[in-house]
Amino acid sequence: MGILQEFKESIQDYVLGVINNDRQGKGVKFVRILLSVSSVIFGWLVQVRLKLYKSGIFRTKSLGCRIVSIGNITVGGTGKTPAVELFARELQKEGRKVAVISRGYRSSSRFRIKRFVKKLLLLIPKDKQIKVVSDGKKIYLNSYLGGDEPYMLAKNLPGVVVAVDKDRIKAGQYVIEKYGVDTIVLDDGFQYLSLNPRYDVVLIDSTNPFGNGHLLPRGILRESLDNLSRANLFMLTKVQPGQDLSLIKATIRQYNFKADFIECRHRAVSFVSIENGMEKPLSFIKNKRVGVVSAIADPAGFEKRVEELGGQVVGTCRFQDHHRFSVKELREIVEDFSSKDITVLISTEKDAVRFPKLSQNKSIQMYYLRVEMEILSGEEDFKNCISNLSFR
Repeated sequence: MGILQEFKESIQDYVLGVINNDRQGKGVKFVRILLSVSSVIFGWLVQVRLKLYKSGIFRTKSLGCRIVSIGNITVGGTGKTPAVELFARELQKEGRKVAVISRGYRSSSRFRIKRFVKKLLLLIPKDKQIKVVSDGKKIYLNSYLGGDEPYMLAKNLPGVVVAVDKDRIKAGQYVIEKYGVDTIVLDDGFQYLSLNPRYDVVLIDSTNPFGNGHLLPRGILRESLDNLSRANLFMLTKVQPGQDLSLIKATIRQYNFKADFIECRHRAVSFVSIENGMEKPLSFIKNKRVGVVSAIADPAGFEKRVEELGGQVVGTCRFQDHHRFSVKELREIVEDFSSKDITVLISTEKDAVRFPKLSQNKSIQMYYLRVEMEILSGEEDFKNCISNLSFR
């Protein structure tokens, strides 16, 4: 891990500790007050921006095609990528020509700087300025260049165009003209207000729906709960069978009376080899000594899932969300796990796309857990939603 990345992750750890009240002391109290003041300012700026759009001072743009936005009102892992995959796949089955457009937050910063300089100097033609991760037939960019989630989606959605650009209006116009797209799924689009009309799907993490109730940076809310009124559909994610969701639904209903609820969870499908892509059944890890490596918002939940599938979790390695692994780090992890007689390393699919290739690794097998979104309740509402979105 580089010094800059290590410093950044230590700051993130500290701030998260302050937000979750895990840290105490005089200095922490001051930081908490500072975060609270910043949160008030942030909330005011968000509301001003919304009013500028509502008043028409900030203009919205129509692309003349179906727009479906998959987003959330909090930061952190709500299960957005599997939901994007689910909508894109189902719309494709209904005969729509689908493109997923992402902002691509986690592509290489060095690559972004190079592209910015080239754009500035007009060294990249306008029709090449959109990063196309996949045209539906071929994948052109890896996770390092295209971003973690866009690369994952490109791998799992053959026939679907995946493009990345901060300006999603420009990206939308490009995929429509270039590939004949008639349906665009916006990855993390709830706060992207420039595109209208569109259908807003908002994901709510049932294990931590609204955090501590504060806006960023004091809490995890990206905007106030009042703005849930914009949603057309709510997907409650990470739902456990028998879980009481009445309080979450009642809270949402204070701000939105019309949108349907769909309850869902991430269903484990198989284990996939990071080295060669071969799949193994879920029973593969039963009674095996495994090590779990993750760089996600909820590492404890993932480790518990591996244990529930029968693996004996002997070692764990946790990193900050979206951490990019180095060869040195991965080798050290493998050596540490091997010393504990661990035979299988398990990671998430999102982390696996950021693993560098290891040469001469014969001591330990490396797999990621493939998951898909499973609807537990509201199947009929989901089918109606897809049917209405597919209607020409």
